[in-house]
Amino acid sequence: MATTQILVLLLVFFATVGVSLAVFGYFSPGPLQARLKQAVGIAGDEVGPTTDESPWRERIVEVLAPAGKLALPKGGWENSPLRHRFMHGGFRADSAPMVFFGSKTVLAFGLPFLFMLVKGLTSVPLNFNGTLMMLVSLAAVGYYLPNLYLRSRIAKRQLEIFETFPDAIDLMTISVEAGLGLDAAIARVSEEMSIKSDVLAEELKLVGLELRAGASRNQALHNLALRAGVDEVSLFVAMLVQSDRFGTSMADSLRVHSDSLRTKRRLRAEEAAAKIPLKLLFPLIMCIFPSLMIVLMGPAVISIYRVFIPIANGS
Repeated sequence: MATTQILVLLLVFFATVGVSLAVFGYFSPGPLQARLKQAVGIAGDEVGPTTDESPWRERIVEVLAPAGKLALPKGGWENSPLRHRFMHGGFRADSAPMVFFGSKTVLAFGLPFLFMLVKGLTSVPLNFNGTLMMLVSLAAVGYYLPNLYLRSRIAKRQLEIFETFPDAIDLMTISVEAGLGLDAAIARVSEEMSIKSDVLAEELKLVGLELRAGASRNQALHNLALRAGVDEVSLFVAMLVQSDRFGTSMADSLRVHSDSLRTKRRLRAEEAAAKIPLKLLFPLIMCIFPSLMIVLMGPAVISIYRVFIPIANGS
């Protein structure tokens, strides 16, 4: 290895270590700050228990805020579908849009910058068209990476709500049949569901808080459907509103709805199980079958080669 390549590798190593230490030192709270927060948390309940997650969030918001202001839409976006997607993903903080658009800006400019830095240090042989195509591709990937993360977060969260919602309705049915009102049943179910699903328990707890704050039951339930973004929750809300309006038995309505949701959950599980053979077909053909054929047919091919090649050569 040439001396120049060794120097370049050492330079990249020390630069990476320095940047990592700088980022860690900036984001991690100092010992004095941690002790002050712990003392304030012990003296009073204003701050509460200290965690390692909140300083990181505050620092990340501080870093991404200037970049987020560059990409944040101007006015009226709060009522757009993007705001609803934030709610479906569980991002309710005021800083969530700033972090989202800031990360899009930083990644869109940061990935091409890293590519040019690596290209300059390692002298990768690329012409102008190849470099331009690589820069545009990296910028596009960096710009859409937050969208992919938000989409995966929404899908994971909605799947968890769908899978645990029939159990919550069963608990709500038992509570209503035991004599609790619907508001008290929702509060009770939110406490019990925290053992199985924190996401659904948090959503139901927000419904209880809205009811305590003076919101009407219909409005609180509609907000639940809006935050969840799951069709089954919307149907559940419509069923409760109709039962309350027409005076039908709430327990019977909940029992029928929970049966239908359990049936739908079972059918979806059966559908996922039926797709497994098709999903395994391509890895089986592309990866396992060639290796299996080499293991099984390899010795036979070698033996045939050793026997018939001398015969073919006349020896």
